[in-house]
Amino acid sequence: MRHFVAFQRFASVLAVALLIVCETGSTLCANESAKESGKEAADTGTAAVEAAPARQSAESTSKPSATETSEKPASKSQTAKPRDKSPEEPKKLAHLAEIRIRGSLPEAPAQPGLFGELEQDLAKVIMLMDRAAADEKVDGLLLRIDSPEVGQGKVAELRAAIARVREKKRVYAMLDQGSAPAFLVACACDEIVMPPSGVIMLPGVRAEVSFYKGLFEKLGVEADMLHVGEAKGAAEPYTRTKLSPAVRENLTELLDDVYQQMTQTIAEDRRLSPKRVKQLIDEGLFPVLKAEKYGLVDRVAYEDQWRAGLAKRLGVKDVAIDSRYGKKKIDTDFSGPMGMVKLMQMMLGGETSASAANGKKLAVVYAVGPIMTGKSQQGMFGDSTMGSETIVKALRKASGDDNVVAIVLRVDSPGGSALASDLIWREVVRTKKPVVASMGDVAASGGYYISMGAQRIFAEPATVTGSIGVVGGKVALKGLYEKVGVTTEVISRGKNSGIFSDTAKFSDSERETFLAMMRETYKQFTTKAAKGRQMELGELEKLAGGRVYTGVRAKELGLVDEIGTLRDAIAAAKSLAGVRGEEKVRLEILPEPKSFFEELFGMDDEEAALRTPRLPVGKHLARTLGEVELLERLFREPSLTLMPYRLELRFQ
Repeated sequence: MRHFVAFQRFASVLAVALLIVCETGSTLCANESAKESGKEAADTGTAAVEAAPARQSAESTSKPSATETSEKPASKSQTAKPRDKSPEEPKKLAHLAEIRIRGSLPEAPAQPGLFGELEQDLAKVIMLMDRAAADEKVDGLLLRIDSPEVGQGKVAELRAAIARVREKKRVYAMLDQGSAPAFLVACACDEIVMPPSGVIMLPGVRAEVSFYKGLFEKLGVEADMLHVGEAKGAAEPYTRTKLSPAVRENLTELLDDVYQQMTQTIAEDRRLSPKRVKQLIDEGLFPVLKAEKYGLVDRVAYEDQWRAGLAKRLGVKDVAIDSRYGKKKIDTDFSGPMGMVKLMQMMLGGETSASAANGKKLAVVYAVGPIMTGKSQQGMFGDSTMGSETIVKALRKASGDDNVVAIVLRVDSPGGSALASDLIWREVVRTKKPVVASMGDVAASGGYYISMGAQRIFAEPATVTGSIGVVGGKVALKGLYEKVGVTTEVISRGKNSGIFSDTAKFSDSERETFLAMMRETYKQFTTKAAKGRQMELGELEKLAGGRVYTGVRAKELGLVDEIGTLRDAIAAAKSLAGVRGEEKVRLEILPEPKSFFEELFGMDDEEAALRTPRLPVGKHLARTLGEVELLERLFREPSLTLMPYRLELRFQ
């Protein structure tokens, strides 16, 4: 019956896919026709473009004149040249590779196949940038930055990739509106281009925390929560109406650090003083002409105007932009007896995703999402969780593969189950091959726990990390039950029999028993962290207590080893494995992304029940409902190493 239902789901998806492919086919036919005409022009010759570091060239240092920023396409009479040249003279073109940066850019690679090709992840974007830097057919890179919803860790990764490209060729950023993440990425480029109707938005850094104690009181619900660590505030939204002094102090220090990094980055990239940047952030919103006046934007022009102006500045006839750079050409001919087979193979992802058997490999294990025991799961509202069973299996696979020389654990997690975190930590420690941890946007509490067993830890400058502490408890629903007419009668044996009951709060005995268990978990956490960081336990405990830090501050305190990107962590892992810098090593991604069909038919009954489709609700409502669903699953665990609040530093 389960496979029959799955087949029905597949039939529905297949029908939609056929419709998408048919429409794609008609579009591609038009695109191919245009591309062929462009190719004929390109084949007659190309112009070399200087690859000087951006802001030191005359082009980047000179600001455009008022005439240039509002230039219009020249008329034919103005652009026509006398036919006194030899007909063999080549038509000069400058070729730009175009890469779009949009969405949330998840850490882990997308699933293979048709649906995976439609998605964009961080690794894929960075790979395309590095390819463009080395591509001799590409004269420059155009980044179309479309309001990416990314944290400071991903911003740092993108900026590092842009810096690598700029060592060889120019990088142009084009955006219609610049939120803080988009603007910070654009600042790393040689030139920022916006249309006259654009706007830059830099309102600053803000942390908002919602409290539910008042709501619980109205519903007759009581949250009975315990914590070890004075700044471990993960349960405070359910027990308080405002921040505790310790948590407020810690979060204020964190935001001050992030704000300082943000202003310093903009100041250095845009050649402004930090004081001036802070004044601009206080103003917050800038129509593009004002942004240009203040030095936040280099050129104000529509795309056609910018291309014409760029061609003139480079001394070429035209600028050709490859909007499908690095994308696979899709064969849309599904006619004949093999048509359905081709479609099925494309949706499945083609050949098996298993890596080749021979040659040195470096495994990158993606540990993304809140941590739970069991297998990794996809929630009803789109939130995914990291299962200890899934990550341990991936680590063991890498450790048991003779061709794998080292492992990089890429962590983007606020923590979760203390038990699951410890199981993953143990597997990291027992791995005989070099393991390097690379922290993304967040690697705190349980996310720090699973990282601290690695030989070296890399963090991004604004990675949120630390949060060494433990929280746990339960929500008592007796008052709510009574409001809706539900009564409960209890017969019990055992002094602490009600410790996991959802009807009543802890008794004094139950509370002390539960707290003793949490203290033991905290002792294990701090002891293992001190050993991993080669500190005295007393020294480590001063840094614990649930306090969170940025990556820069964590390095100063000795909680991480280096500030660097995933690429830096990979280089360090190769070095620890004795691999020479120039020696080629293939990357193996674990856990392996599953294709659509593997997801559909490869689940057992438990996974099928857990991996329900996303509900069509608004983004903010889905986020709230997703948090409720996630917390309900997390608090099934006896104790948690979880971030204080769902800390999300928003740069609007």
